[in-house]
Amino acid sequence: MFPVPVEKVLQLLEESGFQAFVVGGAVRDILLGRAPREYDVATDARPEELLRLAQRFRLKAYPKGAAFGVISFLVDGMEIEVATFRAEVYGADAHRPEKVDFLSRLEEDLARRDFTVNAMAFDRQGQLHDPFGGREDLSRGILRAVGDPDERFREDALRPFRACRFAAEYGFQVEEGTCAAIVRARDRVAGLSVERIREELERILLSPHPARGFALLRETGLLSTRCRARTAGKEETVPVLPELARLYGVPQNPRYHAYDVWEHTMRVVELIPPDTALRWAALLHDIAKGMPGVRTLNKRGELADYRHEQVGSLMAKEILGRLRVSTTCARRVVWLIRHHMTFPPAKEANVVKWLRRLSPDFKDREELAGAVTQLLTLREADLRGGKVRPEERLAENERLRVLVADILMRVPLYPADLALSGRVVARYLGEGPQVKRVLDDLLQRVQEGSLPNEAEALEKALTGTESYKRFLVHKENGRARRRV
Repeated sequence: MFPVPVEKVLQLLEESGFQAFVVGGAVRDILLGRAPREYDVATDARPEELLRLAQRFRLKAYPKGAAFGVISFLVDGMEIEVATFRAEVYGADAHRPEKVDFLSRLEEDLARRDFTVNAMAFDRQGQLHDPFGGREDLSRGILRAVGDPDERFREDALRPFRACRFAAEYGFQVEEGTCAAIVRARDRVAGLSVERIREELERILLSPHPARGFALLRETGLLSTRCRARTAGKEETVPVLPELARLYGVPQNPRYHAYDVWEHTMRVVELIPPDTALRWAALLHDIAKGMPGVRTLNKRGELADYRHEQVGSLMAKEILGRLRVSTTCARRVVWLIRHHMTFPPAKEANVVKWLRRLSPDFKDREELAGAVTQLLTLREADLRGGKVRPEERLAENERLRVLVADILMRVPLYPADLALSGRVVARYLGEGPQVKRVLDDLLQRVQEGSLPNEAEALEKALTGTESYKRFLVHKENGRARRRV
């Protein structure tokens, strides 16, 4: 029933006189017919006893939180967290327990867990232990707190965000009492670190049902809470994501849009492949719509949001920085948002000019190709996510995708793509800034089609440049001075 390394740990504990159970998410996933990502074991053995067992049976093990009763075992290359049955007491830190009491009974350990679907256990023989009705809730797609939901959320303020994440990952409906308790627990969010909240937001983003998770975050008010961040040794509170909550109910011009900004955004996110940068871009691509200075009326007197992509890219930069999204990811997201409204017609000359304009933002053609592919993917989702009569533009987007791939195979966009290296140019002109100027000139001529990308033709063109002529004059003058 379990992988061999897990079986070994369960057997080792049982034969040493201890209780041992697979608990938590692995149980939930097995009952859903999914392959668990990880296995956690709960036992009545204390941390020091676990370490002694590992030493006696020559297994690699190390404390992963010994104060909280957690020891990691490494068995046949697999890491298995083994935790002592425990109850937790939370204090100022809204996620990390202040005190842990070790227990002797499985049911007591399961009682301190967050939701019934996570409060089940399998013993080594595969018998299910389910004191809180988790299996029935799982079969009904219900997410319910274990016991008193207010107490569960007071214990750990990250649990409301986990509820939204489970709704997004598994499609659960959150039970009414549990949902109401999330609203009452919002003041505890101020004690959470921004890094923990960002991690939950990204897991919601990458889930199969992100719109459900973000709807719950908005409905419970979690998007509009604040959390703590530490910068240069100073602690401050920062907003979670109120800019996203603001989009709810913001209307759009019905001539072009079938939904308000929130509904459109959610549809675009769900149409995007589960890539972190792409989904952040989808979530924030219209973040500036409806803002003062952006929302206006067009010549017909209809709603319009001119330059929302430019203002939105600046807003996204601030949001992603505040949430501590990785610099590489944030940079790509901001770029995608800034460019998501401007595309050339699918004609070679226009596309080459467009790619040439975009190319300085990237170090090489591979990076450029990846970014442009993402940009066209975002555009497709944007069109499918609620634009009125998008068929013609979708067909144009597909033609553009094909043409971009073809051009990137044939047309050089960086000096390194030329059949003539900078080293050869330097032999003619000497080292210095003139090498780059000449390479850029040759590159443009190849892109325009007036010069083939062939070493002989490029070298011949090089000897006809003004830079080369000036170099020859300078060289000759130097010889004359030496003769004198």
